[in-house]
Amino acid sequence: MIRNELVIVGGSAGGVQAAICAQKHQRLKDIIVIRPEKKILVPCGIPYIYGTLGNVEKNIMPDKLLGDAKLNNGKVASIDRKAKTVTLEDGEAIGYNKLILATGSNPVEPPIPGADKSNVWFVRKDFDYLEQLASAIDSAKHIVVIGGGFIGVEFADECHKQGPEVTIVELLDHCLQLICPEQLCVRVEDALRDRGVKVATSNAVKSIGGADKVEFVVLGNGEKIECDMVIIGIGVRPNTKLAEEAGLEIGPTRGIKVDEFQRTTDPNIFAVGDCAEKYSFFNSAPVPLRLAAIATREGKIAAANLYSPQWRNVGTLGVFSSIVGETAISVAGLTDAQAAEIGYHDIVVGEAEAASKHPGTMPGAEPMRVRLIFARKSGKLLGGCACCAMTAGEFSNILAACIVNGMTMEQVALFPMGTHPWLTASPLAYQLTDAASNALHKAKGVAA
Repeated sequence: MIRNELVIVGGSAGGVQAAICAQKHQRLKDIIVIRPEKKILVPCGIPYIYGTLGNVEKNIMPDKLLGDAKLNNGKVASIDRKAKTVTLEDGEAIGYNKLILATGSNPVEPPIPGADKSNVWFVRKDFDYLEQLASAIDSAKHIVVIGGGFIGVEFADECHKQGPEVTIVELLDHCLQLICPEQLCVRVEDALRDRGVKVATSNAVKSIGGADKVEFVVLGNGEKIECDMVIIGIGVRPNTKLAEEAGLEIGPTRGIKVDEFQRTTDPNIFAVGDCAEKYSFFNSAPVPLRLAAIATREGKIAAANLYSPQWRNVGTLGVFSSIVGETAISVAGLTDAQAAEIGYHDIVVGEAEAASKHPGTMPGAEPMRVRLIFARKSGKLLGGCACCAMTAGEFSNILAACIVNGMTMEQVALFPMGTHPWLTASPLAYQLTDAASNALHKAKGVAA
């Protein structure tokens, strides 16, 4: 059998990035990408299909991104590692020299009684399914969103734009609690309420009631919420069925076990994206982070390392951003609670707030507040967050760069920024450097 030099199974963010990088970095021409979907969705754009974008078609990832890689719209049924082949459901066998698995994840389907009723939906990365979901939203009068993570929050806000009443139900004390510090969680909840979304935290959905179609949900506290539609978005599970059946090792968070070069336990097979195990930048422990930005980074690493180790994955760092109305938030690295969990019990916090443009009388200027946390002993930046200006998303990317490069509070305080009246805060009140200076003064004051 003639073998393709590289076969990629999965065509979303990680698979597409691997194909792009293999052509650029390795100069490969013999690449085939296998995926069952005719159309691939932009993962992070899924919540915005209904309100902001208006339809599913506007959230498509163009196939031209694959460059010269060949596309096969089939579904892989099995992998034969000894023969170095993948077999499709129609029986076609395709040989490979190197294989990258980018099989993604599936939504968690909790065992809630009644979750199988009509008009109960999950957040699937499937074009046809989401078109049906969009149609259901159009005719809904009251939607209950189960799950207060980013997907749940964004869906709740976007669905409300379409006109129905929306209630978001979260098991923990706050929406976004696993990712954001409390003050950011409260800001987001306030923004949701201001926009008319009802927020029910510290509560679980005990059951979903109705005849054949959903008519209400019952919360753990006994409250009954009348509704005609439920959207469940409480997380994802890595799709590792192919890998497991092929005998590849699975990690503690149920992702395909990989090393720092994205190699699986078979040296000719790599795994990237949601299906691959993630390891923390801070202590190398497995972490259940699944983000498109992480997938693309891993796709680059795998493609660069196909024939010899060149690019090393230094570990996964959570970088998040979102917006509800005009309230934009972002987070990078560890929160106070996460830092304490892995042994950083002595931290220094620095905070700063300034207008997003300068002077503050510039049109569109809005306050942006920044909060940074540093390890007192080493002085290194561990994490931070920003709220509420539209530039918050890019701010978290700057924080991530500072964290992975081990910058200390002194180095961040002296960060060589550039400023412009329309685009940034004043150099005299630049939030990043001022927050680091604030932490530095605190640390020196305590030391004195």
